[in-house]
Amino acid sequence: MVAPAYPKPRRRLVGQSLLYSISIFASLGVFLFGYDQGVMSGIITGPHFIRYFNTPGPIEVGTMVSVLEIGAFVTSIAAGRVGDIIGRRGTLFIGGIVFTIGGAIQTFTIGFWTIVLGRIISGFGVGLLSTIVPIYQSEISPPNHRGALACAEFTGNVFGYAFSVWTDYFCSFIDSNLAWRIPLFLQCVIGAILAAGSLMMPESPRWLIDTDKDEEGMRVIADLHGGDIDDPVAKAEFNEIKEKVLFERQTGEGRSYAMMWRKYKRRVLLAMSSQAFAQLNGINVISYYAPRVFEQAGWRGRQAILMTGVNAIIYVLSTLPPWYLVDRWGRRPILLSGASVMGIALCATGFWMSLDVPWTPNAVVVSVIIYNAAFGYSWGPIPWLYPPEIMPLTVRAKGVSLSTCTNWAFNYIVGAGTPWLQDVIHWRLYFMHAFFCICSFVLVYFLYPETKGIPLEEMDVVFGEEKGDEEVPLTSERSTFPHSSRSGPDVYPPKPTLSSGSSKGWLSRLFQPETRDGGSYRPIANEELTPLHHEDHHEDADGDAEYEVLEHDSHHP
Repeated sequence: MVAPAYPKPRRRLVGQSLLYSISIFASLGVFLFGYDQGVMSGIITGPHFIRYFNTPGPIEVGTMVSVLEIGAFVTSIAAGRVGDIIGRRGTLFIGGIVFTIGGAIQTFTIGFWTIVLGRIISGFGVGLLSTIVPIYQSEISPPNHRGALACAEFTGNVFGYAFSVWTDYFCSFIDSNLAWRIPLFLQCVIGAILAAGSLMMPESPRWLIDTDKDEEGMRVIADLHGGDIDDPVAKAEFNEIKEKVLFERQTGEGRSYAMMWRKYKRRVLLAMSSQAFAQLNGINVISYYAPRVFEQAGWRGRQAILMTGVNAIIYVLSTLPPWYLVDRWGRRPILLSGASVMGIALCATGFWMSLDVPWTPNAVVVSVIIYNAAFGYSWGPIPWLYPPEIMPLTVRAKGVSLSTCTNWAFNYIVGAGTPWLQDVIHWRLYFMHAFFCICSFVLVYFLYPETKGIPLEEMDVVFGEEKGDEEVPLTSERSTFPHSSRSGPDVYPPKPTLSSGSSKGWLSRLFQPETRDGGSYRPIANEELTPLHHEDHHEDADGDAEYEVLEHDSHHP
């Protein structure tokens, strides 16, 4: 007799497998950002593109390339509120859909204004993605690996840039308008994959706990720790996050931009300055216009795109060392050393161009590659890691949205102004951006605190804002809300159900007012923190909890 065949239960990803899978897939969001940065650099020098758009001048080229930043600027401001209302995962989904629509309009453009419209709509999607992906990444990452995972995310961004450059190069051999339409169409494919995949990703546990979805938040934390909902380390982490949320509610402060600016002005300014200097240091002169830079140096046509592709490969490789170094050296040494090398490389680029000798083309390629490698190792990844690290949970989405919109504002200024400056001041442009590298070095040296290995809930100490430390010691044993029934880290975390269903209702929440400061979202009083699953809490003969409270800095396996 043949035994009946039963379907095998679907295996859930847990632990580090889940963490790394989330990180890789979320990086598709920044992959799109990088792809969109590079895709225009190759097609604007192609003969079919130039002929189709009637030989566009520097202002028209600058508009087509940089108008994406206008759309990204607008939605990066809105992403702070959207991310707080519908969650990190819902924002990823909307960003992917909007980006795909914009890519389709660009692909089937019928003229200058149509491609401008498509670029703006794609920018709307990029603004949402570039704001929410760093937040999502920081909120699921353990402190001892947070930097490495954020740097790996930036590698996805640069890989997207490199992929677009080589796509432009191979499509340049097509003798028709498909030479530039195919690279634009690939944006739609990648955006659709991201939108579909975001529906299968877990929601940020910190957002779930902050919105009182405690069971779902506990389930995600347990999954990130290996899947055991009774894991004491997972329960200790849940308690730390929940107590931080409740403590911030009890202070009675709102979550408005005005409150954030009043209480966390220094943090906001540092977050915004990191993104501003990431652009002022000159990266988009290379990312958006590398073929034009190489053409100015003496390379011509397809050779200029080929040199851009070689540069892009080294650019990708340069983003790998921070995976290892950022959580060992720290953020400050990487930013300082990167600014120094970038400044020297930019000065060398301008110097070789001013000489205009036979070996200028090769010297410029070497200088640009060194500059790109230094940026990919330092000012590329760290400004995306730093803002979500230093902003508190209550205003993290809003703070990161301000820093991201700063990125897009300066991105637009540099992107739109570069073609004109290249024609007017020529090689002197590179000395201007070298000066900004010096300014960024001084800023980091005197004002940026180190955040290596600091849990997100303890960042107040770094900025000297640890009010009430006598009552709230910075360990997992702290009890800001004492009550007689609390006897261990396993008391408050709820017993999560296996199906969280956290994706339900996020679209309707988008159109409802934010009510954390009042309405149905009321602060939880001390006496309400009662055990939610007494049957799972066992005490020994002395009435003490059966396991000791773990130090909270052992987060993930």
